Amino acid sequence: MNEKDPEPEVRFDPIASDRRSSSLFLKRILSENRFTFFGIGSGQPRRFRLFKPVLAGATLRERSIACAGALIGIVLTGLVSSLLLGNGAHLPLIVAPMGASAVLLFAVPSSPLAQPWSIIGGNTISAFVGLSVTYVVSDPALAIGLGVALAIAAMSVTRSLHPPGGAAALTAILGGSAVAKWGLLFPLVPVALNSCLLVGLGILFHKLSRRKYPHAAVPAPANQHKTEDLPPSVRLGIREDDIDRALLALDESFDIDRNDLARLFRQVELEVTIRSHGDLTCGDIMSRDVVSVDEGETASHARDLIMRHNLLTLPVRAEDGQLRGVVGLRELMHPGDDFRNYIVGASTASENDPAFGLLPTLTDGLTHAVVIVDEMRRIVGLVSQTDLLGAVARALPQQKAVALEAA
Repeated sequence: MNEKDPEPEVRFDPIASDRRSSSLFLKRILSENRFTFFGIGSGQPRRFRLFKPVLAGATLRERSIACAGALIGIVLTGLVSSLLLGNGAHLPLIVAPMGASAVLLFAVPSSPLAQPWSIIGGNTISAFVGLSVTYVVSDPALAIGLGVALAIAAMSVTRSLHPPGGAAALTAILGGSAVAKWGLLFPLVPVALNSCLLVGLGILFHKLSRRKYPHAAVPAPANQHKTEDLPPSVRLGIREDDIDRALLALDESFDIDRNDLARLFRQVELEVTIRSHGDLTCGDIMSRDVVSVDEGETASHARDLIMRHNLLTLPVRAEDGQLRGVVGLRELMHPGDDFRNYIVGASTASENDPAFGLLPTLTDGLTHAVVIVDEMRRIVGLVSQTDLLGAVARALPQQKAVALEAA
């Protein structure tokens, strides 16, 4: 009787198992085409979603500017601080929270958390809070928790909420000899000094890179006729009280100014309108037989043209045929000899621009017409408020018919 060959012993290899699991997981991810990295993966290539920017509006250019700004800002802040205070083991060149402040300052300069008072006040006040906690609480674990919590409360009360402020409070509590050397001066030197230098460099950098900082939220459109009515552009659609109710219903805090949020929503409404009627261009609705006047004419002649043709806006041509500007009865009502003194800037667009893109301009309460120009800024047409109103009147029944068909 032949004995059966002994079965091979099966041993569990955790390393090999992990490798097989990782390999299968990677193959499954690539087969589903969840992301593509330098062309790796099956199917139609798509963006590498793993590293897709989380921030809305983040572009490669914006991130590159942020990196350059952080490099320049942190280096110069450290250099200037060392020149003013010296450098050695007893004193840090720059406190750690400045790195986090630089991220906000250069990567999201429009954030309310990245404004000058938030950076300077938030870091300095939090450092004071953290230092105060060390004199009252001896237990390190309790001190760090209490320090950050009180720092948030202090920044909220002083309207200087700044996330790196929490790190500034921790630095004051756990900073060791560097903090002990300065004692009560630590929140001022080096924290406030570093913060002021960083903000100053940030203002200069953003100015050179043509970005607005400090960020000022654009106020809601005002009625140009000095009455209590809302401007035409905001009488319908999203209103400020709608935003307030939405924020209350969501019960969350958002890192964006309320006025910026309203402006964003109004722009979204405009983009939806343009997309819905994107095939209608300025060239489709503009008046082509445009009444205009040479800049060498007299004010009385321009006034006669406006009255004869019942115009609100009269384009003015320069000697080379280019658009010089516009005049209206509002400008011509003041007596004077030189007609050129009456000419004001003109709102312009090209023939291929979306017609509904003129809505913000023609509903601002001041502009009555947009001059359509070519590449050489020669007048090719004019879109008045009446022209756009006629286009809207024609588009509404078509939009309603499409909606009924879809239903």
